[in-house]
Amino acid sequence: MIITVASGKGGTGKTTIATNLALASCAKNKVQFVDCDVEEPNAHIFLKPQIEHTEAVVIPVPEVNLEQCSYCGKCAEICAFNALAVFKEQLLVFPELCHGCGGCSYFCPQKAITESPREIGAIEEGLAQEIPFKHGRLNPGEAMSPPLIKALKQKGSSAENLILDAPPGTSCPAVTTVKGSDFCLLVTEPTPFGLHDLELAVGMVKKLALPCAVLVNRADIGTKCIDEYCAQNDIPVLMHIPWDKKLAQLYAQGEAAVLHDQYWDKLFAQLWGEIKKAVSVAKNNKLEKEVERR
Repeated sequence: MIITVASGKGGTGKTTIATNLALASCAKNKVQFVDCDVEEPNAHIFLKPQIEHTEAVVIPVPEVNLEQCSYCGKCAEICAFNALAVFKEQLLVFPELCHGCGGCSYFCPQKAITESPREIGAIEEGLAQEIPFKHGRLNPGEAMSPPLIKALKQKGSSAENLILDAPPGTSCPAVTTVKGSDFCLLVTEPTPFGLHDLELAVGMVKKLALPCAVLVNRADIGTKCIDEYCAQNDIPVLMHIPWDKKLAQLYAQGEAAVLHDQYWDKLFAQLWGEIKKAVSVAKNNKLEKEVERR
C-alpha cells in the first residue's frame, strides 16, 4: 500500500502528519518512509534517522562533437525543453534545462551527440526508530527536482506499506510524487487559502484518477469551508485535528508528538486505520466499475 501525504499549499502540517503517522503505525505495520520534498527535506528532523548509505543521482545530458555536427538543428527541433540552441555555426547546450530524455542523441543524423552523466543530487538512506527511511537532496541551483524524485521512488522497498511525504503544491514535483500511489491524503487548513489550494490538489489527484481523502489540521481556528466543500464534492474527511499548543511546541523542538504523548499516538494509529478502510473502499469501488464495464 502506497500512501502519499500531500497538500495544495505549504504550511498545512503535511510533514507533521506524515511523520507521526509513520511512527504511530510502525509498531504493527511494516512501514517505510520516503521524503520526496527533495528541495527542502525536513522529515529527518522529526524521525531522526541514522543515515547509512548515500548515493549520487545523475541524469544523461548531451555532449556534442562539433567536428561531426552539421548544425542542421534537428536536436533543437525535437527538444521540448529548449536545452539546445543551434545557430549557423554554433551549438549551445543548457544542461540545467535537460530532462535526460535522450531524444537529441537518438535523432541526430550525424551521430554527433553522445550523453554524459551530470549529478543533480543524492539519495540518503537509513533507519529511523524501526522505520526504513529515505530522502533526496537536490543540489543547490538545480532547476528540476522530478528526476531525483523518480530515482527516489524507484529505489527498492521491502516494506509492505510506503508513506510518501510529497512536496507542497500541485506542480511537477508533487505530481511526480503522487503518481502511482494507492491513496492520497490531502492535508489542509480551514482558511480561504487552504480551500483554494485544496481545490487545486483535488483537481491534480482526480486527473491522476487516484482515490483521496482530506485531513483538516488546526480545524478549530477557521471556518467550515473545507467541510462544506468536501460534502459538496463527495470527498471523505478522515479526521479533524484541533490547534494544540503542546503539539506546536513539540514541532518547534523538532520532536514527533506520538513519542511524547499517548493521546497523539492513539490518534494517529486511528488515522492509519481510517486510511486502510478508505483504501479498501476505493479498491472495491474500482473493482465494481471494472465489472460494470465488462
